[in-house]
Amino acid sequence: MVVSRRGAPSRAPRGVSECLHRVLIGDCVAEMAKLSANSVDLIFADPPYNLQLASDLRRPDDSRVDAVDNDWDKFASFAAYDEFTKSWLTACRRILKPAGTIWVIGSYHNIFRVGAIMQNLGFWILNDVIWRKTNPMPNFRGRRFTNAHETLIWASRDANAKGYTFNYEALKAGNDDVQMRSDWSFPLCTGEERLKGADGKKLHPTQKPEALLARIILAASRPDDLVLDPFNGTGTTGAVSKKFGRRFIGIDRETKYANAAQKRIAEVEVVPSPSIASFVTAREAPRVPFSALIERGLVTPGARLVDAKKCHKALVRADGAVALGDTVGSIHRIGALAQGLEACNGWTFWHVETPKGLKLIDELRAVVRSEMAEAAESSA
Repeated sequence: MVVSRRGAPSRAPRGVSECLHRVLIGDCVAEMAKLSANSVDLIFADPPYNLQLASDLRRPDDSRVDAVDNDWDKFASFAAYDEFTKSWLTACRRILKPAGTIWVIGSYHNIFRVGAIMQNLGFWILNDVIWRKTNPMPNFRGRRFTNAHETLIWASRDANAKGYTFNYEALKAGNDDVQMRSDWSFPLCTGEERLKGADGKKLHPTQKPEALLARIILAASRPDDLVLDPFNGTGTTGAVSKKFGRRFIGIDRETKYANAAQKRIAEVEVVPSPSIASFVTAREAPRVPFSALIERGLVTPGARLVDAKKCHKALVRADGAVALGDTVGSIHRIGALAQGLEACNGWTFWHVETPKGLKLIDELRAVVRSEMAEAAESSA
């Protein structure tokens, strides 16, 4: 497997198109069968957990807990649940692009069965992620540990999947330059974010928080990607997808959930494009030679390049090379020579003097790259 830790493809980043957002009402397997094979970039699935509640769940004061006791979460046996799981995962795998990935969330009731079936079908597990709930429901009977987490499985379509999206650098940058870990802390969905029915009670018993979906979508997709949720519920995946410029298809059997989701998604405003543009790493950014800075007038021939402490000075030549004494070479070679090193990144070593102080030439390169991106976008 080739692991891509990129924030954007090597080609020019894709722009945000006029996004498509659909909520389909029906059986997810049947509806996915209508979609083209290899058409979906990212799937988030929150299937029934098969909680197997045999009776009402009650608090110590004998009041009833509003638990998940809906018909859609009931299965006759483990075998029936496994067959259901195999069916929808098979449908997901058919429509997933070769470089697409899938996230599945569950509790101890079902996630181990789901994970085994995923492996049997050919999915390749990339990570399991623990969602630690900061405000979990207590264990009212005091006979077990408080169930304070759920598990997410992140998988590629195949073991040899190449180029799947993982916005590693962007996640790290947003985490104070520390690698993002596989244990995440978010509160349960509460307050104004929780959708309510006409009776004032929560519309769906397992509505997921937008913060959880935001991390998943920002980690494993890019603007204009197609995201699919086969168990759409109240549309959290769709709302977050639209907010961040992704296209979306949701599927749910329950009309009341689908209607609520459509209304919710319609009210979402897309974040401005610059705030959701793909994170382009230095390795993936368009190559800009030092001579391009001279051609654009950002650096003039005859100017002096200096290091941050002004200990070393190099002369800028009209051809894009720089000179240190009698030695002429690239900004990298001359930077290494000045320091007595084997190698040097000249972009982060040399500065030019301006009326406002020293300016790193890498900042000038960023100006050129910005102009290139604007030119590419206008010609697209």
